[in-house]
Amino acid sequence: MHSPRKRFGQHFLHDKQIIQRLVDVIAPLAGQHLVEIGPGQGALTVPVLKKIGALDAIELDKDLIPALTQRCATHGAVVVHQADALKFDFSQLVRESEPLRVIGNLPYNISTPLIFHLLEYAAIITDMHFMLQKEVVERMAANIGNGHYGRLSIMVQYHCQVSSLFDVPPEAFYPPPKVYSSIVRLIPYHTLPHTAKNYEHFANIVREAFNHRRKTLRNCLKLFVQDEDWQKAGIDSTLRPEQISVAEYVQLSNSLQL
Repeated sequence: MHSPRKRFGQHFLHDKQIIQRLVDVIAPLAGQHLVEIGPGQGALTVPVLKKIGALDAIELDKDLIPALTQRCATHGAVVVHQADALKFDFSQLVRESEPLRVIGNLPYNISTPLIFHLLEYAAIITDMHFMLQKEVVERMAANIGNGHYGRLSIMVQYHCQVSSLFDVPPEAFYPPPKVYSSIVRLIPYHTLPHTAKNYEHFANIVREAFNHRRKTLRNCLKLFVQDEDWQKAGIDSTLRPEQISVAEYVQLSNSLQL
């Protein structure tokens, strides 16, 4: 039996009711191209495979792969890529312009950087369903003014429609984590509701603002925004970073891109 490895942040899902509920919200259909990140021992892989017959999986721990492949062999075709999902080129999986559906129980220690990595591939992804630390999902789904609202909220919501679906207790895993988990659905926009003229500039403004979230916008962004620019942007510079919306951050960035 494989012992969960702390360095990989492994917590294996074993609660059958939770697994079935997760499969139900993913609703995989034959012919769709699913990609699972971190299949582990195949708790989610097998029931999904039974519905669609084939999928790609990305697994970092090479010692898990033989047992995973054997467990899945009678249920369908799994192509396992032994790789670090943080560095993986998801575009290589696209066949005949067919978009990807990405699923996974993500290790808590890499979940935020992995989400940012996946956002780079939003144009080739139909949707994503992930099990994450509850606090991370709260941050992703938070609205303006909410205590969880921050850089992650804005950057994810710039690219995707975000839905927090349901919570998962620690005892659903082996070993149980010290925190609750949540299931989140991310649906990338085909057409962005608010488009930054210069995405890198927009991202830098958001990052800088939330590096100093206790300060006013005027003080946090003094390296980016001159006093006269605030009126031109139509943004109140006395507000704090969590008090303006995704649309307003895009508006601010675009007003500086002449």
